Amino acid sequence: MPRGHRPGHRTGGGEAHPSPSARERVLVLPGEELEARGLKPGPGTYRVGGKVYASILGLYLPRPPLVQVVPLSGRYIPKPGDTVVGTVTDVQNTFWLLDIGAPRWAPLHMTGAPWKVDVGETERFLRVGDAVVVRVENLDATGRIGVTMQGEGLGKLEAGTIVRITPARVPRLVGRGGSMIQTIRQRTGAEIAIGQNGRIWVGGTEEAVRRVSEVLRMIGESGQRPGLTERVARYLVATTPTAHEAAEGEGEGESPRQGPAETNGEDGDEGDEAPGPENGKSEEERTSWET
Repeated sequence: MPRGHRPGHRTGGGEAHPSPSARERVLVLPGEELEARGLKPGPGTYRVGGKVYASILGLYLPRPPLVQVVPLSGRYIPKPGDTVVGTVTDVQNTFWLLDIGAPRWAPLHMTGAPWKVDVGETERFLRVGDAVVVRVENLDATGRIGVTMQGEGLGKLEAGTIVRITPARVPRLVGRGGSMIQTIRQRTGAEIAIGQNGRIWVGGTEEAVRRVSEVLRMIGESGQRPGLTERVARYLVATTPTAHEAAEGEGEGESPRQGPAETNGEDGDEGDEAPGPENGKSEEERTSWET
């Protein structure tokens, strides 16, 4: 094999499109040019000047009409318009650096914040460790992620807990027509912000956070099995606090538990895109669990 070429990539005079099986296991690096004649750039790629490049480390996978790169780590691959939950990892004079679970950090510029921020005053508004809800605005040719905190449902999240699930399980969490997440909210009384990056913010009592975290674990482990909606509903009914426990929760400032949620009898798991998260507030200490 000529030096500098990978199996399945074109060499001078070689065939333009080797068979998929010859190319599926080719490891490509960010910025590496891909063979994509006649194919459109898909996930994990970008186009510049008519050429297609890998934006992440992963496996080269042409699947007409798209060419894509599948990440090795299974990390979240951002798309413009996604609403995501992130944490602040660094604070600079004009921007905050966010971890949104993507292959690269996402800088939030002060002009994308919902407040009037002067240069050098960024730490007054967000500090390292703070959780936020932002929207992915764009990806540039280098894979840099542009995000904003301006818009409905976006902003800083006060206290609460972040629970992580695989991004592919987010539609299962939402359910068809929002049936699954509605059931969870009604039965636990928790406030929940859903990030399409698989980071779920949960606010409420310690018991509410525990029950929601268990549900998220069930979804993460059994997301492809039928009957998930019914199993989640049964778990939530079985763990609903008694009237005495609910009264104690009210005494601590929590709202009364709502009545049993109605389900549509379907596995509303493949349905709609995750709706934009809602900001919530809680007095709990924010931690980070991973399921």
